[in-house]
Amino acid sequence: MLSSHVARYVALHRRLGLRLDEQKRMLELYASWAEAHGDQFALTNRIYDWCATASSPNRAKTWFETVRRFCVFLNAEDPSHETPPANAFGRGKRPRPAPYILEPDQIRSIMRAALDLPPKGMISPHTYHHLFGLLAATGLRISEALALQRDNLTDDGLVVRYGKFGKSRLVPIHATTRQALTDYVAIRDRLGGDGDDLFVVTTGRPPHKTTVYCTFVRLARRLGFRGPPGTPGPRLHDLRHTFAARSLEACAHDRHAVAHHMAALSTYLGHADVANTYWYLQATPVLMHNIAEANERLFQGGAA
Repeated sequence: MLSSHVARYVALHRRLGLRLDEQKRMLELYASWAEAHGDQFALTNRIYDWCATASSPNRAKTWFETVRRFCVFLNAEDPSHETPPANAFGRGKRPRPAPYILEPDQIRSIMRAALDLPPKGMISPHTYHHLFGLLAATGLRISEALALQRDNLTDDGLVVRYGKFGKSRLVPIHATTRQALTDYVAIRDRLGGDGDDLFVVTTGRPPHKTTVYCTFVRLARRLGFRGPPGTPGPRLHDLRHTFAARSLEACAHDRHAVAHHMAALSTYLGHADVANTYWYLQATPVLMHNIAEANERLFQGGAA
């Protein structure tokens, strides 16, 4: 019963343009747990018991909030479904970690180190090498890169068909990036099988994004860019932050050019709102120097 409600709930949201992949998995786990205990309706105490099995407090909070939204949907149709109280696991959100802007030499070192990953002579080291390079060169989300198919590499650029909120977009790429991907495809044809996915490992399928996260952190730690577990340092997502910051550094230094650049960058990164793009920008020495020069011109009466 609850499982069928989960299917309806997910289908409704997907028709509205949401993917809901992670939420679907959580709700299916909850429905299986509740049905195994004989529940036909959503029960608050059962939800608390299920959340108590989570691997961490943050995970339990995510489970609870996901199921509570599902319960609100069910309760609107049938009051027999209970709705747990809001904020039962607290109001606070995990703070967003401060972006780490990588230097070009650091990115190159991580890419070179990826080629030494096991198993040697197989496709996986080449996949991580080129995957990290593509993320650095385009600012793609890891989920977008892993969803790429071979035919998404076109003469006009990369066709991203599975962006956030289900949106598709065309991502123009530099000639050097295109050549690197072409080289990878040749290696992939020789070592990686005949599937449609662009990036594959020894299984013939793309690696899971959590595996890619862990591989990046492990390489960064091995190279001395990160400290031991629990300490800050570069993360995989920082390749996207780095792309955004470096692209602004290369922009013409006047306010009109920057305004146009930010609008274009927001579209390129696949953001629904340009305000989200500003989070990706951090103070770098080049940007601070440009800002100081602009302020000095403004103070002297010139155009900023």
